[in-house]
Amino acid sequence: MAFVERVFSGVQPTGNLHLGNYLGAIVNFVKMQETHNCIYCVVDMHAITQGMDVWGGPAELARNTREVTAAFIAAGIDPKKHIVFNQSQVAGHAELAWIFNCVARVGWLSRMTQFKEKAGKDRENASVGLYDYPVLMAADILLYRATHVPVGEDQKQHLELSRDIAQKFNNDFGDSIRGHGLSDGLFFPLPEPFITGPATRVMSLRDGTKKMSKSDASDNSRINLTDDADLIAQKIRKAKTDPEPLPSEEKGLENRPEADNLVGIYAALADRSKSDVLREFGGGQFSSFKNALVELCVAKLSPIASEMKRLVADPGHVDKILIDGADRARVLADETMRAAQDIVGFIRKS
Repeated sequence: MAFVERVFSGVQPTGNLHLGNYLGAIVNFVKMQETHNCIYCVVDMHAITQGMDVWGGPAELARNTREVTAAFIAAGIDPKKHIVFNQSQVAGHAELAWIFNCVARVGWLSRMTQFKEKAGKDRENASVGLYDYPVLMAADILLYRATHVPVGEDQKQHLELSRDIAQKFNNDFGDSIRGHGLSDGLFFPLPEPFITGPATRVMSLRDGTKKMSKSDASDNSRINLTDDADLIAQKIRKAKTDPEPLPSEEKGLENRPEADNLVGIYAALADRSKSDVLREFGGGQFSSFKNALVELCVAKLSPIASEMKRLVADPGHVDKILIDGADRARVLADETMRAAQDIVGFIRKS
């Protein structure tokens, strides 16, 4: 079966979107909409898999869902040309996840490293949802029979599981799939990852060996998308560096995680390679490079922060975008679910 090329990706509404979210995901979302049919989802069902102290409770979840949506729009995603919605409005995500629960194997989920990291030592106390998160992620993607998924390095394992589930479904139900008119026995595609750009994994401004994260106790470790120009400048100028000047070649960034991180951020924001950035700034002191990085960050991020603030102040407008997106997503989802139910053998209303 020739699958229509379609991009799906989602962002959790857990608050405090930062530069890592922008460079690792949202900036690629904006680029892809020029060349692909895109579905961008605020995955609020994933957000509640951890304790309420992590996702903040009902009021905070709603606020964060709107903030992520505002970030999508402020960064340049067009919700009229592409689909922007929140996951919980389309029942097919949960329905397909149950079918996939009966296809996926316990051994596959037991090997997922993110569960081990998020659950920590007290795994017996973690929610079943956190353990089963990758199956729901597979359902998110395959409900729209997406062919491509922009993911960070930390999500590659989950995408590989999505491919495994798709392949096993196709194998397990091959005869039924063929019986329903697909002669090659392929109902779900095996989605491919998009991992692009010089800053797909942005690190902390205080420790170049740790990923930039909203959960870091120090706000100086990250640049939030809502930070104003003064705060951005302050955080970059305080960012940890080493005493050596910037190297002239990319090889010189080895074993210098903070230098590598700042150069990567500049390269990603400027849409240039690290080598190109080092040709311009190599041999110079960090103070000069940081001044240039401040100017670039402010130029790129300040308009996004301003537009996010405007959108968040009008929740009715944001909700309308989500409702419209969910209506359009549901059309695609329902088509997949009807076919999947027939293939599995569920009796359904015509």
